[in-house]
Amino acid sequence: MNESIDTALIKKNILIIDDHPFIIEGYKNGITRYKPTQYEYSISQAVDCKSGYELITNPNTVAFDIAFLDISMPTYEEKGLRSGEDLARLLKEYMPNCQIILLTMYTEELKIKNIIDTINPSGLVIKNDLTFEELLFGFDKVINNEIYYSQSIQKMLDLAQQETIEIDVFDKQILFHISKGTRTIDIPQYVPISLEAIEKRKLNLKKILNVHDQTDTELVREAKNKGLLF
Repeated sequence: MNESIDTALIKKNILIIDDHPFIIEGYKNGITRYKPTQYEYSISQAVDCKSGYELITNPNTVAFDIAFLDISMPTYEEKGLRSGEDLARLLKEYMPNCQIILLTMYTEELKIKNIIDTINPSGLVIKNDLTFEELLFGFDKVINNEIYYSQSIQKMLDLAQQETIEIDVFDKQILFHISKGTRTIDIPQYVPISLEAIEKRKLNLKKILNVHDQTDTELVREAKNKGLLF
């Protein structure tokens, strides 16, 4: 006797707001190609802050699961909506469970950090980074409840983090000798501080670099990734 197989598709309600219709079509084309045997998509679209407002606040609108919002778009001054950021705040008010992906041409570090700090979107994409494959990759991340930043944004954030990490000459020497395979117990032969001090500095370095591995392998890898070790 054959067991019945549940083939019901998972329904996802998607919102796309962009003032360029061909970009909307590109997003729709990419989204509908993502696991079509697993998901069924209902896609709504708007072209400016006014039409976006009307969709989001309409009591008959089914709550959106994921929203793609262009940051720069025609305003709706009557409601004080001047950008995709304002629409994102509106979405959070009306549909707090909606995962928001913001798309922008901005590349200024302060602007990007401000968007992350004030909106905390599930995805943030610089449009110049966006290819068909990257769209699918980012959509996969967000639909699986992960945060997605496009390549340029991630590089910008990594560089900013490197610039804020401050370690002294002893920390650098400790990292160097660890990377060469020197045992921690032997490092005092090369660095003129006590073994206890070295252990404390290692723990602090792991904290700074957000390393949870008990071994030193991940510490060395992260130090290299952050430009602290070459």
